[in-house]
Amino acid sequence: MFDTARLADELDQMRARLRQLSAAARELKLPSGPATPHEELWRSGTARLYRYPAPDGSEGPPLLVVYSLVNRPDILDFTPQRSVLASLRETGSSVYLLDWGRPASGDRHLALEDYIDGLLYDAVAHIRHRHGGAPVALLGVCQGGTLSLCYAALYPEHVRGLITLVTPVDFHAGNASLYHLSKYVDFDRFVDAYGLVPANLLNVAYVGLKPFRILSQRYVDMLDIAEDPTALADFMRMEQWMYDSPDQAGEAFRQFAKRFYQDNDLVHDRLSLAGRPVRLSRLSMPVLNIYARDDHLVPQASALALGEHVPADRYRSIEFRGGHLAVFVTRRAHTQLYPAVGDWLRSLPAASA
Repeated sequence: MFDTARLADELDQMRARLRQLSAAARELKLPSGPATPHEELWRSGTARLYRYPAPDGSEGPPLLVVYSLVNRPDILDFTPQRSVLASLRETGSSVYLLDWGRPASGDRHLALEDYIDGLLYDAVAHIRHRHGGAPVALLGVCQGGTLSLCYAALYPEHVRGLITLVTPVDFHAGNASLYHLSKYVDFDRFVDAYGLVPANLLNVAYVGLKPFRILSQRYVDMLDIAEDPTALADFMRMEQWMYDSPDQAGEAFRQFAKRFYQDNDLVHDRLSLAGRPVRLSRLSMPVLNIYARDDHLVPQASALALGEHVPADRYRSIEFRGGHLAVFVTRRAHTQLYPAVGDWLRSLPAASA
């Protein structure tokens, strides 16, 4: 039998916490803008190249961070205590970020070649010029890691070392929920209908991968942080980031969905960009592959497939305990993972022009 008195008491407690949470949320002032000082060096269309100077003004070997097209890179600079970009500055590298921006309606025809062989190529060229022509270390995040893999395979002489962070490689391996979601979609008709793919449609699809966790459990958990302004602010910033995704250039979205998710061309040596083959066997630089053990977007098997294409003496992998977002915002990532990234970067052969 139900203990109705206990149930009523628990409901009263929940209502009180909801009132407290509502009041706290109204008073909450979220920080605006990035947490780490930076400067804009270059722009092309909606894309921007930012530099994150070391606090002491020193210039180390260049490291370019390449984020996904699907979300904003704000999560890499979340708070002063949980900033990937700030942690990377501690490695002794000169840190740069390529921000793809928000495609406008006139950008709907941008293709993967425009992103990889255009914007990314130009960003690397700008950084190399600043550093006397030396090759650049790349750190690609999620889809940005896949784009970085393609760039490094096309221009291995430009890349000193490659870090892939929660990056899909074999798009059919493991419990590939995004592959199963996309395999029967007619992306030609989808993109032809929209031109610029609306971000809100993609957000609905991603929520559908873990609907209980994203739509209900997270907000139940939110009641537990009503009395903690810092935790509540972090929660609200995460909400803001999750639903602030940019629209997608239709042609690049079509190509990525079909060539990578549906056809898995990258691992089968069938991918070409601008008429040139993209072959993972051309990755001649050291590679560090970081994957999350409990990642629901990039299964372990998908990320670890990279090791099959890089010689063992140039390849290292790191498993991080947690989910896809844990590598960005958890304290453990900033106290354990990024110091290890720094050790790996410092182990790279000295860069030369």
